[in-house]
Amino acid sequence: MSVAAEFAKANEGYVKSFGEKASLALPPARKVAIITCMDARIDPAASLGLKEGDAHVIRNAGGRAQEALRSVIISQQLLGTREIVLFHHTDCGMLTFNDDGLRTKLKESVKADVRNAVTPAVDQLSFLPFSNLEQSIKEDVAYLKASPLLLEETKTKITGWVYDVYSGKVTQVA
Repeated sequence: MSVAAEFAKANEGYVKSFGEKASLALPPARKVAIITCMDARIDPAASLGLKEGDAHVIRNAGGRAQEALRSVIISQQLLGTREIVLFHHTDCGMLTFNDDGLRTKLKESVKADVRNAVTPAVDQLSFLPFSNLEQSIKEDVAYLKASPLLLEETKTKITGWVYDVYSGKVTQVA
């Protein structure tokens, strides 16, 4: 059975216990947007005490603010969030490579007959890796605070944290 088929089967049980969730409001109840990594070891709801409907959880490789900006704007402007909490984590894959290395790997992985065609697009991509965990959090928080597209600092609280994948503990860095 494929993983997608397993999801469909599991969903049958979820639907049976869905209950009052249909009445949850569209805006997040706690007016917070969380930006975190897509790492499968991280469960924001469990580690932060969230219930369905509490928060927007925006996930991407590394939990990078630049990639999450579009979603944060929508969260603030259309759905009323007023706090942004950014989480990067220990043992992150984004610490293990650089843009040039991944660009080379990507070019080598495509068929030779299309390699020249995709090279310009690949060369323009930034995968947003980082070499220093705490510094990356501080940079992402600064990026969000400096963005003219987000609500001004007096209307938005922005903090940055490290999630430890070995203990589950979160520690504020910015």
